[in-house]
This record gives sequence, structure tokens and C-alpha cells, in this order.
Amino acid sequence: MNIEPSVPTTKNPPEQFAGDVWVDPIVVPHDADQRAVVARVRFAPGGRTAWHSHARGQYCHVTSGVARFGTRDGRIVEVHPGQTIYTPPGEDHWHATAPGVFMEHLAILEGGDDPRTTTVWKEHVTDDEYEGRGIPPAAPAA
Repeated sequence: MNIEPSVPTTKNPPEQFAGDVWVDPIVVPHDADQRAVVARVRFAPGGRTAWHSHARGQYCHVTSGVARFGTRDGRIVEVHPGQTIYTPPGEDHWHATAPGVFMEHLAILEGGDDPRTTTVWKEHVTDDEYEGRGIPPAAPAA
């Protein structure tokens, strides 16, 4: 057994995120036998991901603030501290803060067979998509 080396906090790239978002890797696979990926992700107000999907799905456990998760059908789910949301493999989605608040979550996923497809990044989320304009609000996560 060993203590894993710490990886410095990084600001996420603007090609994949809008606003200020930082990531602290917690678990990073070192060889082909390891698949677990865990990171603490912190979003400043207005911060959000671009559209993306994960080869093997993703769990996000909100630790502070209020998160928003959006789907291609226009549904937006608000997730509160202590709640965990699951996104199935291949489902396009985005995550963000609710308006005006900071938010932190733990992102938990399994690496894909091809590391380049673990997360597939797509276009940026529009303001209308983020704000759910013209789309009836979804019920809060249970």
C-alpha cells in the first residue's frame, strides 16, 4: 500500500468549461488495471461544463452549494449537498452551479477502454439551455 502523490489544483480549460471551475484530482489510474477516477470539482457562480458524455457513466456527489445538471431533452435537475446524481454511459449532459452560488461536487467515474473516450467533450451550453428558458422546470432530485 502507498500514499498517492498529490496532484495540484488546476483551472479547467475554456474549451470544456465556461466561467471559473477548478479540479483537484483525488484518484487517477496509473496503469491499465485501474479504472477509478475521482476528482473534487469547484465551480464559481456561473461556472459550467460544456456538453459531454462518459463512456461508463458518472456519479456526482454534491458537497456544497446547489448544482444544476441538464440533459438534451431540456430537463434541468437541481442537486443539493449530500445528494448524488448518476448519468448513464453515453448520455449527453452538463453540470453547473445554480445561479449566484458556488458549488462543489465529487466526480466519480470509471475510465473507458480507450482513455480518449472516457469523457467526450462537445459544444458549449448556451445561456438559454443553462437558464431553462422555454422549458418547464424539472422536479428536484429525490
